[in-house]
Amino acid sequence: MSRSPQAIALLERLIAFDTTSRNSNLALIDWVEDYLTGLGARCERVPSPDGLKSNLHAFIGPETDGGVVLSGHTDVVPVDGQNWSTDPFVLTEKDGKLYGRGTCDMKGFVACALAAAPDLAAAPLKRPVHFAFSYDEEVGCQGAPSMIESIAAGHPKPSAVLVGEPTGMKVVTGHKGLYSVRVEITGHEAHSSLVNAGACAVTNAVILMDFLRREGEALRAAAPDDSPFDPPFGTLTIGRMGGGSAMNILAKDAWFEALMRPAPWDDGPGVGRRLRELAAQVEADMRRTAPDASIRITEVSNVPPLRPETNGEAEGIARALTGDNAPRVVSYGTEGGQFQDGGMSAVICGPGHIDQAHQPDEFVEVSQLEACMVFLKKLEQRLSA
Repeated sequence: MSRSPQAIALLERLIAFDTTSRNSNLALIDWVEDYLTGLGARCERVPSPDGLKSNLHAFIGPETDGGVVLSGHTDVVPVDGQNWSTDPFVLTEKDGKLYGRGTCDMKGFVACALAAAPDLAAAPLKRPVHFAFSYDEEVGCQGAPSMIESIAAGHPKPSAVLVGEPTGMKVVTGHKGLYSVRVEITGHEAHSSLVNAGACAVTNAVILMDFLRREGEALRAAAPDDSPFDPPFGTLTIGRMGGGSAMNILAKDAWFEALMRPAPWDDGPGVGRRLRELAAQVEADMRRTAPDASIRITEVSNVPPLRPETNGEAEGIARALTGDNAPRVVSYGTEGGQFQDGGMSAVICGPGHIDQAHQPDEFVEVSQLEACMVFLKKLEQRLSA
């Protein structure tokens, strides 16, 4: 029997939790943990350092290695400033579409996973199914690493991960990563005619920004001719900047934020290391005229790309369950690369379409949830065979 009505009911409950990343997700985690515990799942929380949020890892089935992870994040992006025609935290169905913040990205998949849980609990599974629900994915995939570390160090150890980000239930085997930094330059104010009496933070910020511009050009040049990505190269952009108080004053402060989306062949942290080396040289030059000058670089996010695997277990499972054999990669990032770096085969496949994510009147089609439920039923049968 189809469990799509159950998935819709569960999605309605999940949408009612306002888990915008700036908020706690603990109420949702409490509810999901109670639900899964009631089905006999063994649950483990991996909280944030401040205890205000938590990941949840649970599994159903035998305590054997080689299980499959159903991975989803619980946080959503803000609705501030968006023109919604419905209440974003009340599920609204219209013309075969389910509207609400997170319906597509990605509580729709979480709801399907939870709707499949009763059948999984009753099935004669030979390998377990794991549930991995994270916090703070939308602000740089900050929550998942501690949970992945716990899963990798624990028992039973899963071997394949299905990340349910919205792909239209198509199989995605690779994506770009995310590496970002905030750079803060402290100089020393002086009259602009007296450059030896201070150090201009803005002028020196330009040196660092130009370095990153050139690194971006190098990423473009490094892309192979057969790159499957769009655009075919890794990208590096400076999205925000500020500083200075007047045109005729050497600026005391300046700052900027840069974001890199490395392709699987790029080295995001390597760019960060080279930036720090240059910053140390620039700081030393500034201190010749301003001993109190300094440059601070904060790594905001470091999310690895998902690298297409040769004969990957997760890809093999997803292709067998969907019948989709087309090669496919995306330019956005997910937690898939983090699971892969944690030693698990990973692939992306979930209900909904990425062009709905983060939008006002975000929706997922009922037909997509139905397709996901068929997918999960086939997974149950595969792991029970």
